[in-house]
Amino acid sequence: MVETEQNPAESCDNTCSSCEHTKTCSSSKGTDGLPPKATIDVNHVILVLSGKGGVGKSTVAVNLAYALSNHGRQVGLLDLDIHGPNIPKMLGIEEHELLAEGDKIVPVKITGSLKAVSMAFLLPSPDSPVIWRGSMKHAVISQFLSETQWGALDYLIVDLPPGTGDEALSIVQLAPNIAGAVIVTSPQDVSTLDSSKAIKFAEKLEIPTIGIIENMSGLICPHCAVEIDLFGKGGGAKIAEEYQIPFLGSIPLDPEVRVAGDEGRPYILRHKDSPTRDSVEHVMESLIEIVEHP
Repeated sequence: MVETEQNPAESCDNTCSSCEHTKTCSSSKGTDGLPPKATIDVNHVILVLSGKGGVGKSTVAVNLAYALSNHGRQVGLLDLDIHGPNIPKMLGIEEHELLAEGDKIVPVKITGSLKAVSMAFLLPSPDSPVIWRGSMKHAVISQFLSETQWGALDYLIVDLPPGTGDEALSIVQLAPNIAGAVIVTSPQDVSTLDSSKAIKFAEKLEIPTIGIIENMSGLICPHCAVEIDLFGKGGGAKIAEEYQIPFLGSIPLDPEVRVAGDEGRPYILRHKDSPTRDSVEHVMESLIEIVEHP
């Protein structure tokens, strides 16, 4: 299992054929000049991207993964925000640790159909920083894929850090069966502008963009339940139309979503009948329609 202090891939040379770290080293190349794909039994890998931070991408990833698992899919949730992993906190499992069974990592089981892996499970404390170069991040991403007992998955939801850096490049190189990227944005222009960079990133790497999700689309008043356009509305649909990609739906800014994340119990488990839950379900159904019925 990966060590958080030092990784041997950092000091590997290019003598890959004789190196014991070939499987996890970013210097190791396949016959096409790219790193070999990870060995994982998954039908659809979904990359959750955003052009900037603060748009609620991790919250969307958690609730989307739960919604899929609640509808009979076997789902893995992979937190690849190496420097700021928040998924365990949002799931209420931050006290868990990753265990090993033989030479395999055992993911943390959330429900019978949902399991998760995060860098946070390997840190000595929640405030421990991860100070790594790109090759070390590539190595641990490879381990989280190939050396983890995921079992047979319908979906692997990958929560990536904002932007288009090392983690996004590594998962595109390593993950098999990538169905595409889901871009999360908030309505205002500054967010949709950055989202266009994520769309272009997917285009350059020949990854389909499954669609755009507009998060924080209006505020649900906690007193009267009336929707207020706090950050505006329609930016996600506008950029989807501009780039001719699907608009998966909008999710309002609901104070209860924040409470759910802080308490470690995803929103869709707390509220069985609400406009916000309905919006998450709509996004999930739109995604399934595009991915499973192209």
